[in-house]
Amino acid sequence: MKIPMSPPSVEQLFAQLTPDELAKIFQHANPLPAGKYMHWDDLRHRPPPEGLSAEKWWLAVSLARGSILQPLPFVDKEAKPFRFATPTPLLVHLHHIDRDAAGHIKTAGSSSMDENRERYLLHSLIEESITSSQLEGASTTRKIAEAMLREKRQPRDRSETMIFNNFQAMQQLRHLKNEKITPEHILELHRTITRDTLDDPADAGRLRESDDVNVVDNRDGKLLHQPPSFTELPERLDRLCAFANADPDSTPFVHPVLRAILVHFMIGYDHPFADGNGRTARALFYWSMARSGYWLMEFLSISQFLRDAPRQYVQAYLHSETDRNDTTYFLLHQLDIIRRSIAGLHEYLGRKIQEQKQAERLLIKTGQLGTQLNHRQLALLTHALKHPGECYRLAKHQTLHGVVYQTARADLLGLEKLGLLGKLKQGNAFVFYAADNLAERFQHLNPA
Repeated sequence: MKIPMSPPSVEQLFAQLTPDELAKIFQHANPLPAGKYMHWDDLRHRPPPEGLSAEKWWLAVSLARGSILQPLPFVDKEAKPFRFATPTPLLVHLHHIDRDAAGHIKTAGSSSMDENRERYLLHSLIEESITSSQLEGASTTRKIAEAMLREKRQPRDRSETMIFNNFQAMQQLRHLKNEKITPEHILELHRTITRDTLDDPADAGRLRESDDVNVVDNRDGKLLHQPPSFTELPERLDRLCAFANADPDSTPFVHPVLRAILVHFMIGYDHPFADGNGRTARALFYWSMARSGYWLMEFLSISQFLRDAPRQYVQAYLHSETDRNDTTYFLLHQLDIIRRSIAGLHEYLGRKIQEQKQAERLLIKTGQLGTQLNHRQLALLTHALKHPGECYRLAKHQTLHGVVYQTARADLLGLEKLGLLGKLKQGNAFVFYAADNLAERFQHLNPA
């Protein structure tokens, strides 16, 4: 990946101005050229306003931004502060996220999402666990990884272990959302995420102890980022926790969503661990959002969108680092990802609702399946469509329908054979559960 070109020095450009040029600069002092929070590496390729060079246009933009940038309680490896701004596009993102992720979500033609909460939560935990691990090299297919997590089987290789660990960590964070985060919590989180996946097992749950950890381009090995010295990490982690736990009324005011994104950013910048920094950063983002009341984030996966465009993810870091620690670039990128995740959830919910309705209509028309399914099996499927995530046991099915054990067993195994139910062993007995795409599978068995 090409590292973005750093902007020209604002101080040097300003010192070279004549009074007439200064007046021209102020006429074009706009923090959003072409309506975008644009980096120099993009702006320099665009035609500047008449009478200005690209460099002087950048000076005009920088002067306008100077009035809206605020310092953060973080510094880079040269002790220069990080900053952030809240331009209009950022505020628009926050408005939509406040409305959609902290309120009460309903979809057209459906009741509250709370009805199917556990099913959707499991879906999102699995999705995030898989895609966050894939971002850092896990190569297991989604189908295999999802089966492993649903069946609660132990992982068989490093890729599966990364995904399994991430799933455990995301569940662990659900219990921490009402607590303040501490360095010890972060170390324990990292230990969970990286267990049995590191070259040196002792690196799990401890800060790195050398400066030989860098961020490089996986394609050509090009150095993209050199983190601060390992000697600074304890202090930097303390500062990060203080920021993450800060009272909402603290100064400067940092919107809770921005605070969560900045926690993510600083773990990525500091790279405090030998490996697993990205997964830890994204997990802490979820903790911070949940702690601030954005309950919908439990049901979203940001990593699937980051995985689809990893170059933009890295570039957002590089834009911030090369433009005098302006984290606004990263904030805007992540806000867009969050909104896309929310839209993706709505699309998923809408699709599942339609599938369920279609399958319920097909269940009414039992004639085409009369030779395949009996009335007990049809009753179970009807219940499963209306109660996603429900588990079914032989003894309960036997009692409910007043049949012998062998008949109940044949009913459930028959549905498993058709791909409508899955099963897993709990103790000495099998528990059956509806396939995640039950409605779709049922339609294949009962074509119109």
